[in-house]
Amino acid sequence: MKSAKGKDRSVKVPGFRTIFFLFAWLCLTSPCTALGDIYCKNAGGVMSCTNTPTSNGGYTLFLKENSGEQVLARTREFKAGPDVYNHIISNAARHFGVDHALIKAVIHAESCFDPDAVSSKGARGLMQIMPQNDASLKISKPFDPFQNIMGGTRYLKRMLDRYKDRDLALAAYNAGPSAVDKYNNIPPYEETQTYVQRVMSLYSRYKRN
Repeated sequence: MKSAKGKDRSVKVPGFRTIFFLFAWLCLTSPCTALGDIYCKNAGGVMSCTNTPTSNGGYTLFLKENSGEQVLARTREFKAGPDVYNHIISNAARHFGVDHALIKAVIHAESCFDPDAVSSKGARGLMQIMPQNDASLKISKPFDPFQNIMGGTRYLKRMLDRYKDRDLALAAYNAGPSAVDKYNNIPPYEETQTYVQRVMSLYSRYKRN
């Protein structure tokens, strides 16, 4: 359930300077595109860019996401996600006994509310469910918002029940429970440690809202 794919943006690009100013603008104005590396490719004069490329798509890294405090500083420039999924999130929160704000924070961090998101490792949908988990999470249509949110919350609830600790549960959601069990703590992976901090920062903001 790695970080998710944002929507590709394709524009006619005459040169490097245009690319630079385009992404400077995106990083300043979009809370989602600011939360990931940016990869681009030029196909027939059309520059396509994404924050999670496919492994065989011919993309090259254009802008590298900063980690640690810089990532959290960008997270602090908070813009709440859309309310379109609130009724599903509320349903999942009641059904599984998981905080509504936590579910929304995970969706924000995982997919930036893109129901069609697909990560480079194959995680899909709003809560980035890996295909091998579909059956156990009762998911037959991974891109269906209702099934994805219900299935992702089911998995999140399992991790919360298993570890009795929100940070460890989030680490397990990102890196897998085997990694948490191995270290008996949040694994020493920069991605996972940043992920936990990011979700908790988003959670505190959704909680206040």
